[in-house]
Amino acid sequence: MGNAVVLYVFRKMVVSNIPMNEGCLKSLNLIVPQKSMINPAHPAAVISGNTEVSQAIADPLYSALGVIAGSQGTMNDFVYGSDTFQNYETICSGTGAGDQFDGTGAVHSHMTNTRMTDPEALETRIPVRVDEFSIRQGSGGQGRFKGGNGIVRKLRFLEPMTVTVLTSHRKTPPHGAAGGERGKTGENSVIRSTGETEALEGNDIAEMNLGDVFVMKIPGGGGYGSRQS
Repeated sequence: MGNAVVLYVFRKMVVSNIPMNEGCLKSLNLIVPQKSMINPAHPAAVISGNTEVSQAIADPLYSALGVIAGSQGTMNDFVYGSDTFQNYETICSGTGAGDQFDGTGAVHSHMTNTRMTDPEALETRIPVRVDEFSIRQGSGGQGRFKGGNGIVRKLRFLEPMTVTVLTSHRKTPPHGAAGGERGKTGENSVIRSTGETEALEGNDIAEMNLGDVFVMKIPGGGGYGSRQS
């Protein structure tokens, strides 16, 4: 997993169209301390190395290189289902801004490269309804160049199901760069059919009943450069 993230980041830094293979790592020396978060040892608890952890590595690598601000820094893993239906999605968001360019809103970034299911296909196959799928205006960090906006996704459940979310940057916002402002943190919540709203943690489980709506507000990317510069 660590090799894959480093390969991705440094391959993107190469202007030439070179093949993507292990030879790209020959000039790099990876030093990963034993028993660290990205090189754990038994009996450490581990999960989501190829999703949340890989995203958490990509942003600081780009930051150390001074290239772009922090992107969403999470894959927003969204899993839901019952004994009959199951679905697993990763949700798009905003990318960080860089020198001479704004971030992009509502796209998958870095280590998450999947496409989301079309609402028509999703609603045909699973008893849910997409109430809202919109750009989260103002969630990208301000700066000389603005971070990309995240999204708002509201999914209404038409049958009882269990939802599990594994999401990051719900408490710590994506960082800005070169004086740019941070993006907004994400939020997870459930609007019950009674109208009551329940706030959830970044990593959480919720039992959804008929008519309940799961709301996910995704982080925006960080801005680049001071607005006064």
